[in-house]
Amino acid sequence: MSSWSWKAGLAGAAILAATAYAVAQMPSGHTGMYAQMGPGDHDQATPQSGMHGSMHGHMMRMMQGRMMPGHQGMHGGMGQHGMMGAQSGVAGQPTMSGQEAFGTIQEVVQILEADPTTDWSKVNIAALREHLIDMNEVALRAVATEQTLDNGIEIAVTGEGRTLEAIRRMVPAHVGELVKIGWNAKTEDLPNGVKLNVTTNDPKQVTKLKALGFMGIMVQASHHQPHHLMMAKGDFHLH
Repeated sequence: MSSWSWKAGLAGAAILAATAYAVAQMPSGHTGMYAQMGPGDHDQATPQSGMHGSMHGHMMRMMQGRMMPGHQGMHGGMGQHGMMGAQSGVAGQPTMSGQEAFGTIQEVVQILEADPTTDWSKVNIAALREHLIDMNEVALRAVATEQTLDNGIEIAVTGEGRTLEAIRRMVPAHVGELVKIGWNAKTEDLPNGVKLNVTTNDPKQVTKLKALGFMGIMVQASHHQPHHLMMAKGDFHLH
């Protein structure tokens, strides 16, 4: 036997062994690799490709998701395209809006459209947009100078122009949410912003407040999302 024939035989045996193992690992509901081959799969093998080429081609088709109806993909349910289609409604289409404020407004509009009780004469998407601009200004442009206290934290939140307007709208309005959590919170006007004071008698909560800092405190509670919908409906003023 020539060296080439010996190596080819060894490679063929390895492929057969791997194929047999893959078939053995399939769930019982599958009918087997050969049962899933198209009508001409066995006969299309040429002398050059042989059975190994036919088996390899079929395995590649299976990996690409061309399995028979009713069979599951590699992730035990929908493949990547299936999951994307479930989210967007059209397979292969993007699901992200490309911009956070745009996506938030899009989501709210879809909720309003799906609600038969929506009073479109009161809907105010412009107010929601203004609030999202406020959120962006406070989160990214405001200057937060923090000073730790024995029982909490004091934060001077300052800015100019549109940022200052956003600070004065958002920070004082957030105090009520902090009080609901159980913290003592108050604000004081500054010439160029607002001073936020948050304290507690619980030493563990004091440590938490210092770790959270300004933005960590501002995102406390889950009121933002409901408020966005209320703003869009015209039932809630800017916060």
